[in-house]
Amino acid sequence: MRLPFKVLAIIVMLTSTARAELPAATATAVNQALSSGKPTLIDFGLRTCPVCKKMAPYLESLSNEYQGRANILFIDVRADQTTAQKFRVQMLPTQIFINPQGKEIQRHTGFMDKENIVKGLKSAGLK
Repeated sequence: MRLPFKVLAIIVMLTSTARAELPAATATAVNQALSSGKPTLIDFGLRTCPVCKKMAPYLESLSNEYQGRANILFIDVRADQTTAQKFRVQMLPTQIFINPQGKEIQRHTGFMDKENIVKGLKSAGLK
């Protein structure tokens, strides 16, 4: 049985735009996260970066899974160069794990899979 062309076109359109990605955080959101008393991951990247795009579904999934227990933020460095400079980001993507007291615990540059992101969050105090 064949789907009518219009139905197929709608399905293709919906699935091609349904990418999982965190909204870009602001400097205010970063400050709130750092003062929340929760472990925080700040991922610095670009929306157009292939490696950043590959990580986006992991970050979105973990943000939902650990909502209320950890902060997971994405900073688009093109839109927020000041925050990237504040954290001395030199390469993309860069992930910074911060403990509930606001101290940087771990820094990683490049692709990071879901399992290692969870390990980083746990080293930053995720329970």
